[in-house]
Amino acid sequence: MVKRAFDIIISATGLIILLPLEILIALVIVIDDGGSVFFKQKRIGLNQRPFTLYKFRSMTASNNTFKENFDAGDKSRVTKIGTILRKTKLDELPQLFNVLIGDMSLVGPRPEVEKWVDIYPQQWAFVLTMKPGITDNAAVLFRNEEDILAKVSNPEMYYKEIILPQKLNIYSEYILNHSFTVDILIIVKTILSIFKK
Repeated sequence: MVKRAFDIIISATGLIILLPLEILIALVIVIDDGGSVFFKQKRIGLNQRPFTLYKFRSMTASNNTFKENFDAGDKSRVTKIGTILRKTKLDELPQLFNVLIGDMSLVGPRPEVEKWVDIYPQQWAFVLTMKPGITDNAAVLFRNEEDILAKVSNPEMYYKEIILPQKLNIYSEYILNHSFTVDILIIVKTILSIFKK
């Protein structure tokens, strides 16, 4: 109850206070590239129920924009404003709406697309007993995930066999040891990580 109350208060406050910034970002996206302001994608949430995750669009509009294709590490379609949004994590701001309506929490395991959930079903079955979050320790550790994947010859295989198993271990550890204090520490670490190279 404390976690949900905290989520509602912070997400609602954040959406209101940051509204001018959100409007500015939306205008810049339209001016820079046209098309939709938001990126929408089906992710798997609590108890393996799908939901629509929202982000500010950071890639050029195309027929693949809303598909579950794996393009991490491929920056060829990232727009100018998209590069800034991704580096500062401002593209994640619309997920405060996901938190407000109850699809997500501020802190929790990052939600994945169905493709990656199906690869490790047993681990995900445990991880998805908790509501997914905007940030967690794995998000902080792999804050430069796209740069890591851009340097390997097979990004999809590297993500599947190296990064995702590490994330699942971190998610499981969080579920076993989470608390309000732990959540606050993760939020602080997330904010500090944005200013690191």
